[in-house]
Amino acid sequence: MATIPSYASLGASSYFINHRSGYGLIPASDLPKFMRCAPSWERNHISIQNCLTAGGREAICSCAIERSVPPCQELNMEEQPQMPSSCGGESLIEVVNPGLRTPILDLGTDALKLGGKYDKELLIAVRAVQLACALCQRVQERLLKNEEKVNSKDDSSFVTVADWSVQAVISSVLSQSFDGEQISMIAEEDTQALIDGSDLLQGVVSTVNECLSEAAMFGLSPPKKLLGTVDVLKAINKGSSKGGPTGRHWVLDPVDGTLGFVRGDQYAVALAMIEDGEVVLGVLGCPNYPMRREWLNYHHRYYQLMSKLSPSGSGVWSKGCVISAQKGTGQAWMEPLVNDVIKLGLSNVARPVTVSSIDDPLLATFCEPVEKTNSSHSFTAGLAHSLGLRNRPLRVYSMAKYAAIARGDAEIFMKFARAGYKEKIWDHAAGVLIIQEAGGVVTDAGGSPLEFSKGIYLEGLDRGIIACSGVQLHKKIIEAVDASWDSSRL
Repeated sequence: MATIPSYASLGASSYFINHRSGYGLIPASDLPKFMRCAPSWERNHISIQNCLTAGGREAICSCAIERSVPPCQELNMEEQPQMPSSCGGESLIEVVNPGLRTPILDLGTDALKLGGKYDKELLIAVRAVQLACALCQRVQERLLKNEEKVNSKDDSSFVTVADWSVQAVISSVLSQSFDGEQISMIAEEDTQALIDGSDLLQGVVSTVNECLSEAAMFGLSPPKKLLGTVDVLKAINKGSSKGGPTGRHWVLDPVDGTLGFVRGDQYAVALAMIEDGEVVLGVLGCPNYPMRREWLNYHHRYYQLMSKLSPSGSGVWSKGCVISAQKGTGQAWMEPLVNDVIKLGLSNVARPVTVSSIDDPLLATFCEPVEKTNSSHSFTAGLAHSLGLRNRPLRVYSMAKYAAIARGDAEIFMKFARAGYKEKIWDHAAGVLIIQEAGGVVTDAGGSPLEFSKGIYLEGLDRGIIACSGVQLHKKIIEAVDASWDSSRL
């Protein structure tokens, strides 16, 4: 029989939350936030009782006995970390209507099937991204507890210890795994801010060494000694390559969607490989991307609380995946995070993912960036209306949008940058290949393939980027863009 918590220890300001996924206590001060985050269709599955009322005591006893679970622990709705005022009041991920598609929870039994030209590179890349995801999870947890600071770049965008640390870790892993090869890497971060801030640099060095000490758990060889300050700076600066039409270049966005990352929401670790101007390998690590499609409909803080309410090891609310592909195989693969395999006992296998078969705009869901800084929501909203799209847009931080298309959670991703903004290849390379190998189509708004051979920018981009689950939808969007573009102010 489960141990029943002492009522005296609960306090008059606590409420007992009994949900179909689990149960726990929540301070009264957090109850309004909990109810604001809970979607309306979930509220019928939530029982809330004051802990010191007769009904509350009875509910706690009944639940503990019925479920044979340990004592309640007090849970808090996690607050957003302190951020620079330039963050503004932009809303968090929007709630969309729940879908009826098949949940992705059963990871299947098929082992990862290789047999492509870049098998070795793919395995190393997947392991490196898995390792980087574990680093990001630790840093994000510290950010949400205000144990880490959020920094700003010269352009007022956010950067954290995780951005530099992931770049150093993946650079180190690639250099060690392909010993003897001259590694060329195009990556987002440089070391200027680190050189100017010694405390920040020491934090990065510590985070990098902590992460690399676990390399063996991810199938990688750990370094023979701890990396020093100079070693870490050199590893980060290996990402300063300018790319080009010839040779092999790794492309990395260490934390894509930093705004989502610091808010506890979606982000991605994106690693790709370009050979002679073509993307031939792509890996997306999405630590907060739910394994079940319907959980995308939930406010991320509600999701966090429900994860804590779930019994330990249940995996009911498990999230996080790595999706990968290599050119020419016609397949994309999804696997759980290694941390979840260990903690939840999930099967450590990959399963194939494919794009949605929906080709009717009336049934399609489209993704667009949450941030309005470099994209036009009004133009995409107008396109959606002209196409007859009825579903509310899925606004997601980072390249998790590409994962949504590849996995069949949405059908369309459109991004039309504001005048003067140039798209960078690390924001798209991995995701583009994954969608293509999963059966989708990605081009610019003129229908031409994206050009990754011109350096760090997507040069020659015609108006914007359109990613679709199929050819028919893609054709309709191209036509709609042509019909609407002259009247737009982009």
